[in-house]
Amino acid sequence: MKAAFLAAEEITLRRVFTDRQIEEVEEILKTKATVLECKDAPGGDEDFLFSTWGFPKIDVKKYPNLKCVFYGAGSVQLFGRNLLENNIRLFSAWKANAVPVAEFTFAQILLAVKGYFPSLAIAKKDRPKANRLINAHPGAYQTRVGILGLGAIGSLVAGRLKSTDLEVWAYDPFVKEERAKELGVSLHSLEEIFASCQVVTNHIANLPATVGILKREHFFSMPDYACFINTGRGAQLDENDLYDALKDNHTRFALLDVITDEKNFDKCVLNELDNCFITPHMAGTSGLETERMGQRMVDNLKLYLKGEKSEDEVTLKMLETMA
Repeated sequence: MKAAFLAAEEITLRRVFTDRQIEEVEEILKTKATVLECKDAPGGDEDFLFSTWGFPKIDVKKYPNLKCVFYGAGSVQLFGRNLLENNIRLFSAWKANAVPVAEFTFAQILLAVKGYFPSLAIAKKDRPKANRLINAHPGAYQTRVGILGLGAIGSLVAGRLKSTDLEVWAYDPFVKEERAKELGVSLHSLEEIFASCQVVTNHIANLPATVGILKREHFFSMPDYACFINTGRGAQLDENDLYDALKDNHTRFALLDVITDEKNFDKCVLNELDNCFITPHMAGTSGLETERMGQRMVDNLKLYLKGEKSEDEVTLKMLETMA
């Protein structure tokens, strides 16, 4: 059996799949693997394709022996249906990609309930005022936190919050009570969460049905010193609504790792506000974390060859709700 490693640019591919991981695949299959950029990939007799960001919607007819695609990244919406409808099995590192986002969010939640971000912004200029601001925030004991979306990332965030004394609410119309209990959360509506939680963190899947799901009234219902965290997608809210809510009550604040128009960051109205903190899309996989996704896909090849089930395999049904 043969394998190829394929991505838009080899430099991107090498960030995810190290030489050691490629050699591991070669050892498993007892044959040399091909490493190609998409523009140099005419098709072939490979049984397995390994890829990551920039994987195209391939012409499956050019790969008559293709059994599986191992995608070392997150969303497969651009090409997943094409593969699955042609009986090619698909494995994604979406859960591995969720780990750094969940870690980043967990850290932000704990800092947010302590008032870290707004106090840091003024501490150098007015330390007494910063101290007063810290004391206005509730801290991390019996404070209510809301998670929007209990997919891969939201579930991991909930799991990490189990180690704290925070009360965790969640919104996810696809999650049953039994699953919520396993995660240690109670299910509530968007309206209840925004009006009652000190921190609201967004992990709703980025789908056409979720565009604009977070409304003006949600943000205006946030209590004093409440925080909105978004590591999901900017399209799920109207930034002007969030802007107005933050300007209306300066004790509220937002931590945004995503905005609607990433390419025109300087034009985002939220940039004008001292109580909105925007990071450069850094919550996701970066640095050496990328190798976690590559290893996850190598491990999935092992499971496939043993005939064992993998929690990373994507189905057509999953495409309806996953990001």
